[in-house]
Amino acid sequence: MERADQFIGQSLAFLDAVERASRAATLNRPVLVIGERGTGKELIAERLHHLSSRWAGPLIIMNCAALPENLIEAELFGHEAGSFTGAAKTRHGRFEEADGGTLFLDELGTLSMPAQDRLLRAVEYGEITRIGASRPLSVDVRIVAATNESLPSQVDKGRFRADLLDRLSFEVITLPPLRAREGDVPLLTEHFGRRMSAELDWPNWPGFSARAMGELEAYHWPGNVRELRNVVERAVYRHEDPERAIDEIQFDPFHSPWAPSSAPTGVTHAHSAEAAPAAAPAPASAPAPPASTDDFRSAVAAYERQLLEDGLRRNRFNQRATASALGLSYDQLRHALKRHKLLDAEAAG
Repeated sequence: MERADQFIGQSLAFLDAVERASRAATLNRPVLVIGERGTGKELIAERLHHLSSRWAGPLIIMNCAALPENLIEAELFGHEAGSFTGAAKTRHGRFEEADGGTLFLDELGTLSMPAQDRLLRAVEYGEITRIGASRPLSVDVRIVAATNESLPSQVDKGRFRADLLDRLSFEVITLPPLRAREGDVPLLTEHFGRRMSAELDWPNWPGFSARAMGELEAYHWPGNVRELRNVVERAVYRHEDPERAIDEIQFDPFHSPWAPSSAPTGVTHAHSAEAAPAAAPAPASAPAPPASTDDFRSAVAAYERQLLEDGLRRNRFNQRATASALGLSYDQLRHALKRHKLLDAEAAG
């Protein structure tokens, strides 16, 4: 519990990726880590370093997308004093800093072609040349690189060197997205939730309600573990009663009835209406309305309740998915569920 990010999971897809990283760690070879944002690529790089014979050496991390193109080469390979405007003194690059250890290059696919040329020589021969220098330097660095792009596709488009990709892909570890890690969402939710409750000095951990956990498990998680952590910690800190199970989940922190419109100033309501998307179609296989009735209001209420119950079942009790399927906003659905007493007593209260 000391560090903010840990390997937590029990799914076979996740454990297979971790096992592959553990086996590759002992070899002094480059490793390429592939995965969507938030899947833990940097954690894999740390594992590769700490389980290797280089564990006592430095682990240097560089995000290749964080610097403008004209500075990446100087950042990676260093420069001599006076080699370009602003280079007042000699500076060691990341390769020299990582000598005897591991260099983790995140967002590898964003490297410029000139930087790729220099990187290929460094990987192939263990030599780098500072910008403005005339003689190369020998460095002993293991490369671990990561990307969320398809580098073979980038090669086909002429945006990435095929020979560099061949050199870096001795082992390729592809991390599964959270939606493919069966059973890991409850495990991660419990971990992040307990840690946040401890940070808030709660006397005990109430956990999440079955309904809330169902929503968490049904969600697609485009941001993976990083997104899950934010959602869980936000739900815990907004919860006002530590003695009651957490029932409210907000996946989109920007959702608000007062959120500013993206339409430009001066657009009329009529124009906005024309640009608005069509209402969502009625859900498929909706329950049949009553053939006849002597009490119109009761029949309408009963049919509305039937629609809500059917929508919840078909969407695995995920309220946001149900609202979308029924053509309602989330707030409208919540109001309807409360009106028909379809929320559990705690949420209704």
